[in-house]
Amino acid sequence: MPHGLEGPAKRINAFVGEDAMYDDKPLYQALIDQARTQGCAGATALRGMVGYGASSRGVVKHGLRMSMDCPVLVTVVDEPQHITALAAVWSAMISSGLVTVEDVKVVHYSADGDGAE
Repeated sequence: MPHGLEGPAKRINAFVGEDAMYDDKPLYQALIDQARTQGCAGATALRGMVGYGASSRGVVKHGLRMSMDCPVLVTVVDEPQHITALAAVWSAMISSGLVTVEDVKVVHYSADGDGAE
C-alpha cells in the first residue's frame, strides 16, 4: 500500500490456533513473513484469550468444548491486488483455520519516519 493511501482497500484475516505450525515455525509468524515477502504494507498478529473453531464445535457436558491453544488473528490491510494474491497463498498454508477477505476504507495510513510501526 503506498504511503498515505486513503480510500477503498481490502483486509484479509486469518484465524488460526496459536500452536499451529508451518515449516518449523508458528503458523501466525509464517503468515506474517509471507505478507512481508509479498510486499504488503504491514501485518499484525493478535492473540485471543479464549475461543473455538470448526474442530471444537462439538457440545460437551458443560457447553462448547474449547481449544487448549489460544486463537490468533493475523490481519493485513492493503490494495485489493495484494490481498487477492495473499489470500491464495494463505489458503494453501492453512490446513485448519478460517480466512476472510472484506472491503475496508482507509482513512489514514502513514509511517512515523523512524521505521517503527
